[in-house]
Amino acid sequence: MENLLKGILIGLMFGVPIGAVGAMTVQRTLDRGFGAGLLTGLGSSVADCLYACVGVFGLTFISDFLLKYQTIINIIGGVFVLIMGISGLFKKSAEGAQQESAEGAKMFLSSFVVGITNPAAILTFLFAFTYFGIAEISGALNGILLVLGVFIGTYIWWSALSGAVCFIKSKTGNRGLPYINKIFGVILILFAAVIFVKIFL
Repeated sequence: MENLLKGILIGLMFGVPIGAVGAMTVQRTLDRGFGAGLLTGLGSSVADCLYACVGVFGLTFISDFLLKYQTIINIIGGVFVLIMGISGLFKKSAEGAQQESAEGAKMFLSSFVVGITNPAAILTFLFAFTYFGIAEISGALNGILLVLGVFIGTYIWWSALSGAVCFIKSKTGNRGLPYINKIFGVILILFAAVIFVKIFL
């Protein structure tokens, strides 16, 4: 149970910083509603869990490969974020549109790709495990509980963020909705620029 609670705290620590996925979650919640925000956050949470598994279970052959090629993987992620930002500039608001399963899968996969193209997250997880005194995990059950806690912690954050955005939207009305995609398109382009600057500098 202790590992589950520690995992939740680590997940919250990972979720709170607002990055590209955070911007995507806010934009989709404003544009399509609470469910869209949850689907977007779910993709990121699953990606975080996969990296947590690598750290928890000591899958060094995976971590070594990902860290060796992290520059290429980061470039792929940056290009993906850039494409999403550019498409957002030309996309019309979909408020009131019925969510289809294909659209939901797209929301999940896009945030998953952004999350999984950050191999350095493995090192951050290892640092977090050390900080919380989780140097070694004895037994598969403890490892599973820790990873489950990471998932719960990150998803608590995405749920809270989506809920907060819905609450603000209900209070402010639909003013500015036609410009949401353009605004967040620019934000995603800026995030992509930051990724490229970090890579090449």
